[in-house]
Amino acid sequence: MFTPISGLRIDPQQTNGDSGVPRLVVVSNRVAIPDPTGKGSAGGLAVALKEAFEAHRGLWFGWSGKVAAQPSTTPRIVDKGNVQYALMDLTPLDRQEYYNGFANRALWPIMHYRIGLSEFSRADYAGYLRVNRSFASALAGMIQPDDLIWVHDYHLIPLAAELRALGVTNRIGYFHHIPWPAPEVLGTLPGSQDLLRDITEYNLVGVQTDLDADNLRRGLVQEVGAIQRKGDLVELGEKQIRVKGFPIGIDVNSFQQAAKRSSTNRLVRQTVAGLGSRRLIIGIDRLDYSKGIPERMESFERFLIGNPDQRGQVTYLQVTPVSRSEVPEYATLSRVVNETLGRINGSLGEPGWVPIHYVNSTYPRPVLAGLNRLARVGLVTPMRDGMNLVAKEYVAAQDPEDPGMLVLSKFAGAAQQMTDALIVNPNDKIEVAEAIRDALYMGREERVARWERMMATITQCDIASWTASFLKDLSGGRSPGAGRILRPVQSAGQR
Repeated sequence: MFTPISGLRIDPQQTNGDSGVPRLVVVSNRVAIPDPTGKGSAGGLAVALKEAFEAHRGLWFGWSGKVAAQPSTTPRIVDKGNVQYALMDLTPLDRQEYYNGFANRALWPIMHYRIGLSEFSRADYAGYLRVNRSFASALAGMIQPDDLIWVHDYHLIPLAAELRALGVTNRIGYFHHIPWPAPEVLGTLPGSQDLLRDITEYNLVGVQTDLDADNLRRGLVQEVGAIQRKGDLVELGEKQIRVKGFPIGIDVNSFQQAAKRSSTNRLVRQTVAGLGSRRLIIGIDRLDYSKGIPERMESFERFLIGNPDQRGQVTYLQVTPVSRSEVPEYATLSRVVNETLGRINGSLGEPGWVPIHYVNSTYPRPVLAGLNRLARVGLVTPMRDGMNLVAKEYVAAQDPEDPGMLVLSKFAGAAQQMTDALIVNPNDKIEVAEAIRDALYMGREERVARWERMMATITQCDIASWTASFLKDLSGGRSPGAGRILRPVQSAGQR
């Protein structure tokens, strides 16, 4: 097990061991330490990086999720196998300005095309830059010469700029898990030009779709004067950056096996018993306005009104864990969802039958796999989504002999790959209602054919191939001087 290196200078002759494989340094807003009991539900990023950490010795750095009045400026270290977890606490002000403020009240809505919900505050933006600077300062002393650094998501866009200012010349990649909007949308956010300049400090930027990549490249050209070169290469001054689509996948085999074994699970058995002869329609989403949950409920309402013979014959289960409850927009959304739920169930429900079952529980992956397998229709209708792995999990969970049908928003990145789903505009409630009807009435032969094609796609583009392709592109072609830590200079925030 390696040990962290203190200070900002390290011996440039130091290597990452005798294997010849560079160490992988992952940086994300939250760090997912493996649950020793095995009972926890691994998040999407933890599942994604499992393969990468099997091939590379690893360091995973980020926020611990804890808040302290006077947190340490050095990370707390936890060793697990060949991975070292480095955890930073935040102050209450950091959490409010960096996380609840700029990241989730300004950046998140803009990235999801919700300009009217974006609340910009200069204090929050300053807090966002401050936390990125403190993370970079704590991380720089731990970086070894041949490390590959992989930064994840919108919380940490300025991190490479801060690391470069501290003398880090390693190859640094960034993956943006949510949509990257058109330049005309991002440009409404104060400070967006600075964020675009920060992006150019990465060697490789990955996004979910080719459309996202085109949006980012156009933004760099239009807003900060970058030059578009051949293919995915963009230049700004002496800097070259590759911007490329890397559609993220899932661990298909693992989810498929969990679905097969789910019949013994207590909650799944209870669901089967409660359904009786009714067919199940399922939605699984975190509570977020980007997911379109009230609109989806109203689409299901339109389906029941237009198909009265289906009342009492179908049940819609919406599983929606609550998130970001401190952010005002999410409290408002929760109220809207509950009001919509109550109205529909009150007006269309019958003795012995409730149209929509809505639960805020967080279920482990095996339970979700089992519920997906039971469902004749998977409703994945976000208003805007980077990829949406729930769509892929729904397909992976199905019985090959009698699969259910996926209804998928055209504004989810997954729609670019899963063209055999029933693709809908989530803003058109009648269109979604008709897709629900078509999915329920679709014959077995067509369902099997569509499922087989979607299954082939998600199997070929699984999580292992996503990880391998990104790291292959990131590690290819080292720039002169890469792999050395130079003397510290002023931080990006001081320039």
